[in-house]
Amino acid sequence: MPKPTAPLTPADYLKKILTARVYDVAVESALEPARALSARLGNTVLLKREDQQPVFSFKLRGAYNKLAHLSAEQLAKGVICASAGNHAQGVALGAHKLGTRAVVVMPVTTPQLKIDAVRALGGEVQLHGDSYSDAYVYALEQQKMHGLTFVHPFDDPDVIAGQGTIAMEILRQHQGPLDAVFVAIGGGGLIAGVANYIKAVRPEIKVIGVQMNDSDAMMQSVAARQRVTLPDVGLFSDGTAVKLVGEETFRVASDLVDEFITVDTDAVCAGIKDVFIDTRSIVEPAGALAVAAIKQYVEAHGTRGETYAAILCGANMNFDRLRFVAERAEVGEEREALFAVTIPEERGSFRRFCELVGQLPGASRSVTEFNYRISDAREAHVFVGLTTTARGESKTIADTFVAHGFGAIDLTHDELAKEHIRHMVGGRTGLAHDERLLRFVFPERPGALLKFLSLMGPTWNISLFHYRNQGADYGRILVGLQVPAADHAAFDEFLRTLGYPFVEETANPVYRLFLQA
Repeated sequence: MPKPTAPLTPADYLKKILTARVYDVAVESALEPARALSARLGNTVLLKREDQQPVFSFKLRGAYNKLAHLSAEQLAKGVICASAGNHAQGVALGAHKLGTRAVVVMPVTTPQLKIDAVRALGGEVQLHGDSYSDAYVYALEQQKMHGLTFVHPFDDPDVIAGQGTIAMEILRQHQGPLDAVFVAIGGGGLIAGVANYIKAVRPEIKVIGVQMNDSDAMMQSVAARQRVTLPDVGLFSDGTAVKLVGEETFRVASDLVDEFITVDTDAVCAGIKDVFIDTRSIVEPAGALAVAAIKQYVEAHGTRGETYAAILCGANMNFDRLRFVAERAEVGEEREALFAVTIPEERGSFRRFCELVGQLPGASRSVTEFNYRISDAREAHVFVGLTTTARGESKTIADTFVAHGFGAIDLTHDELAKEHIRHMVGGRTGLAHDERLLRFVFPERPGALLKFLSLMGPTWNISLFHYRNQGADYGRILVGLQVPAADHAAFDEFLRTLGYPFVEETANPVYRLFLQA
């Protein structure tokens, strides 16, 4: 009966990492200071730029190291893997380099960008299941059926060793003080490799694992002292959406990882923006997990003058996700606060509210969003967004609104409001008689809205207002105004005096279908 194999020690992994074959296809990525983020946090943040790899992800390292250790017979038959995208590209490129066939099973939720990239590298893509775990089970069935070699994305010592070369590079590139390295966790291959190398060479450096709060299988498993299978995982960070971590990666993480942190979607979006500001590169959600966690760690511990490394593990971002990221980044950084405000449905109250916004305590604020539709004869319910300069300001602002007679609910951390309600304010109403609907282009500068309000006729009433800051030097605004027929000439003069470009939409069939009773 064969003896059970003893678990590999950090010393064993150190040898495997030092002799790993990754540089046939991978590059030694840069370790760059994030100057703007470091200045904001009062700590030095270093970015390990794995987004610079040929497949824009660290996964190439472990995949190729595994393939390079296969026999000629195994390579002749071909390989198969399951992946949400980045490992798939690494396997496809590695297989192409070594002249072997690569079958890649990907979840149907995989971004098209990653599917196209795998095919471009010669991989044979098969789509199956909603998550990595579903694709993994199917890939194992195909492996047995066709005699292929399975290349695991994380639970394999050769893959782990390949990923560990990142830590080797970090410690060679930065030989000064380093307090912690922050590492995103999906299945655990990256953090297993990083932790093994760091704890063998510089054990005083903390290794901190980072997971999404809706995909925290490793954190739950370590807490339970056994692998936990999540019933479901969030897919925003598709590169870390793993229901069950590996046996070997769980063992290593349990022994060597110093701390775990979870971050939410808004924090990751803010992290993507932080990376962009410092590098002008856009990482995928998994690639920003480490940055989001550093910010959370600094806030929780109040550190100053320390040095942290964040591994930017991937940059395979679908372009159509950028709108969502930009929308949520300001809230994630708490640079935007959202409110539901109730004001009296009477002439002048809208202007009084806008004047109050301009007088709020603290730095000068901009209105980032304003949605309103007349729906009640007595009260108006407004969805409003405001810029902020520090965390926690939203409560102070809400209290100020209430103190001035405007009912207010802080929606800054309300998922329903951020995901849906902000887009649904409005609808049909029987109160908007004599309504004229116009699309305006307002200059994005203080006072533009107050100019509009001050020039309005005193008997006209705003019955609809929709505005969202899009980051341009002008704002697109939809306004409904109740203007009696007798005032039409005066209204036309108002538009000429205002001088803002506009298009009247009162006759638009979309308006009649969805906004008129």
